[in-house]
Amino acid sequence: MYRPLNIIFVVVAFAILASCGGGNAVSVSAEGEEVELVYADLLSMRQCAGYVYAEVRNPWDSGAVLHSYVLVERDRPLPAGLPKGDVVRIPLRRSVVYTLVHMGLIEELGAYDQVAGVCDLRYMDIPRVQADVRAGRLRDLGEGLNPNIEGFIDMEPDAVLLSPFQNDGGYGRLGKLGIPIVECADYMETSALGRAEWMKFYGLLYGKETEADSLFRGIVCRYEALKQLAAGQKERPTVVTDLKYGAMWYVPAGGSTTGGLLSDAGADYVFKDWTGSGNLTLAPETVFDQAADAQFWLIRYNQRTSKTYDELAQEYTNYRKMAAFRNRNIYACNTEDIPFYKEAPFHPDLLLRDFIKIFHPEVLRGDSLRYYKKME
Repeated sequence: MYRPLNIIFVVVAFAILASCGGGNAVSVSAEGEEVELVYADLLSMRQCAGYVYAEVRNPWDSGAVLHSYVLVERDRPLPAGLPKGDVVRIPLRRSVVYTLVHMGLIEELGAYDQVAGVCDLRYMDIPRVQADVRAGRLRDLGEGLNPNIEGFIDMEPDAVLLSPFQNDGGYGRLGKLGIPIVECADYMETSALGRAEWMKFYGLLYGKETEADSLFRGIVCRYEALKQLAAGQKERPTVVTDLKYGAMWYVPAGGSTTGGLLSDAGADYVFKDWTGSGNLTLAPETVFDQAADAQFWLIRYNQRTSKTYDELAQEYTNYRKMAAFRNRNIYACNTEDIPFYKEAPFHPDLLLRDFIKIFHPEVLRGDSLRYYKKME
């Protein structure tokens, strides 16, 4: 049963988005009480008479709307004079989820049984999901970029949760089925707490708004306390992230959630001045020019064995030129064994603790690392 959203949050931070072009002009008005979201910049919600109006701003065009939703309690008749937007009956009962990130949050909120299908099963590294697909309780609807449209038609889900991408050309046949598509643009927020705050929206979709509010309050409390600890440190070591893939090296932009996390952890991220949210796509030579002297190097990978320095050098000999390589100061997260993508996006406090422990080990004496470890 939907409970009215009537909690007003004091605004303590706003993020500034960079325009990158494209999108539809903002054109919606919904009468009602605005639900102030403290950290999220791309999401807004308004409590109206008989429904909640939610608007997702376009991450690639700050003056445009990506998607609008009219959320109406399932057992209520549709109110008259609804604003423009996709009508979604809540709480969801038979949803389809594309990503491990959102599936992990839905499970944590206690709404797992309200998911009927998944896409990109090979990336759904949740034992319960894998077992339920084998048992037939959950339906595997194929690859996210090429879903099983007949399967969608057959199961008639009440909504699909997926992550949008810039200039992806829409959702093809899926977008023509009349199924509400919830565009989960949280990953394009410019702060880690901004992304995490989207859990209030997802909690509303699944009738778990109380659980989501409680979870988020705890995350904010822990995150802000850790941030204050790091703020007291005089030294800000330099850091670079990630590895080369193919001919390119993808690193977080300075205005991304990861960029903000590194700053809040008391580090000097080498690409902090490169504006935008999401990732930068750079030539390896550009990364070397900017980051060859970085004191720390954080990497993530997925394989059955732990990566070593020798293995890195074999993959790309120029890695040897990095100061963090020469000084044996690389910290790695093997997502084959560590639930990084299931937990970290909506638990930035846990990731911030890891970063502070790496950059300022004296601050959190006795604490162990959760996601990263020093590479052997």
